[in-house]
Amino acid sequence: MQSFSDSLREALTLVLEFDGALREIIVLSLQVSLSAVLIGALIGMPLGAWLAVTKSRMRGVLIALTSTLMGLPPVVVGLVVYLLLSNAGALGPLQLLYTPTAMIIAQSILVTPILIALTRETLTGLNDEYEDQLSLLGVGTAGRLTTLLWEGRHGLLTAFLAGFGRAIAEVGAVIIVGGNINHVTRVMTTAIALETSKGNLALALGLGIVLVGIALIVNTLVLTLGASVRARSTASSMS
Repeated sequence: MQSFSDSLREALTLVLEFDGALREIIVLSLQVSLSAVLIGALIGMPLGAWLAVTKSRMRGVLIALTSTLMGLPPVVVGLVVYLLLSNAGALGPLQLLYTPTAMIIAQSILVTPILIALTRETLTGLNDEYEDQLSLLGVGTAGRLTTLLWEGRHGLLTAFLAGFGRAIAEVGAVIIVGGNINHVTRVMTTAIALETSKGNLALALGLGIVLVGIALIVNTLVLTLGASVRARSTASSMS
């Protein structure tokens, strides 16, 4: 087995040269995670907006359910999706198991509750702020949701990035439904686990460096956007 310094040196070379094997895994990871977050946003953000404005007696129950789903173990999600997509499952005829689509489904399930909760939190304050104006104009529920989603778009972008950060780091669910098949379903997190077990530390470290870099970029954008949203809110309240 190579020493750590040798492995790190080789890993940096792979990253700087954007090695073909490294590139293939990174591109698939980004495709899967971005697709999952887009699906989660299309489902979760309207639901989160609705929870921000509704006065339904079920609101508290739904918020509690969303909070529970946020803590759902990824391996449980992977198991449920596996059972649905297996030959004996309800969606078995679609032959989606061990494909990127199966991984997207699993990640979408994981990030949707997060996007629902963050959207509700972002838009609840906006709804309170615009409540009188929207009521005076006679804006209905659909119009209210559209208005809040647009006015809160900067905060929702932060939520989207948080969902992406959660998806790109996922390993438990995707390895169950994706199988970590080379050139087909191998993403960064599953490849790191496999290459480490094989003793190929250079590739594992290279992927780890890229993954940490992506996490750093995402967190920097979240903090920057968060500060921008707070500044806008402060300026709005003072004007």
